Amino acid sequence: MIAILVGAGVSLIAALFGTPLFIRFLVHKNYGQFVRQDGPTGHFTKRGTPTMGGVVIIAATLVGYAMSMVVSGRVPSVSAVLCLFLMTGLGLVGFLDDFTKIRRQRSLGLTPRAKLIGQGAVGITFAALALQFPNGNSRTPASTKISFLRDTDLDLAFAGTTVGLILFILWANLLVAAWSNAVNLTDGLDGLATGVSLITFGAYVLVSIWQLNQSCQLISSAGPGCYEVRDPGDLAIVAAAVMGACFGFLWWNANPAKIFMGDTGALALGGALAGLSILTRTEILAAIIGGLFVIVVASDVIQIGFFKMTRKRVFKMAPLHHHFELSGWGEVTIVIRFWLIAGLFAALGMGIFYAEWVVS
Repeated sequence: MIAILVGAGVSLIAALFGTPLFIRFLVHKNYGQFVRQDGPTGHFTKRGTPTMGGVVIIAATLVGYAMSMVVSGRVPSVSAVLCLFLMTGLGLVGFLDDFTKIRRQRSLGLTPRAKLIGQGAVGITFAALALQFPNGNSRTPASTKISFLRDTDLDLAFAGTTVGLILFILWANLLVAAWSNAVNLTDGLDGLATGVSLITFGAYVLVSIWQLNQSCQLISSAGPGCYEVRDPGDLAIVAAAVMGACFGFLWWNANPAKIFMGDTGALALGGALAGLSILTRTEILAAIIGGLFVIVVASDVIQIGFFKMTRKRVFKMAPLHHHFELSGWGEVTIVIRFWLIAGLFAALGMGIFYAEWVVS
């Protein structure tokens, strides 16, 4: 528990005091945000606000996790390293995208193909390695079984090891792409994606702690409801470090934002969430815990699909938060209410998670 608190506390402090320093650097370099021309007109005032703040979130997370290892005398687990690799790797792809926007002085960064290749390279590497490195109990960080609250009987390796590996890589990359895009789409208002991420990763801290206390690897707690997660303790530290980094960054990202996380932060946070869902064997549960992200993506899919079929729009603008903006809601009002909804989804997800254990 001390390691978890240290990870969260150090990352919070690093983000809280590191962000203004990074803002000064970005302002000195004139690295500012470019606003899409078809967006709400009120966003034009945000043009030039420093972006790429995800660099701070990633750095603070890594510092927080490293310090927790030092204080607790632990050795980093494979699961934690893989999750941090996925977060940092996707953050690098996002950084290249953000930097391209700044260099070309326009709101479009990497080409969709280049972005897809970058995300794919990181995602495939993560997925392939996640099925390696068995511990003394022959447990690997991930499993080829589709998971909800724990691994289900639906095994992607039903047709053999090679086919299972390929299917798992495809499934893992689908999750990585889905969560990365979900956070990216949500990052449209000051503090929105950061606050929702804080809530979501906070929920995963509790989920991982519970898995640690009910781990099948601990003889004293092993029972029919134990969890077959390889490194729940270290995953709790990772989730706590990300949560702390989001907390510290939100101080500067809240309305009126002094800095945006950019694709650097959105892809990194999406990657971390995807990694945690896979490594904690809660892939489907993550869609409930992070339900606000799912709603935002769904609104975009509905808008595009309905428009292609009927040439009419369901919302005034997608994603959903822009619809409420154009309906006259204040930005702060939208953000706070979306945070509340995110909290309800996180509570619902944790409630389902705990209820399943009680009846198992």
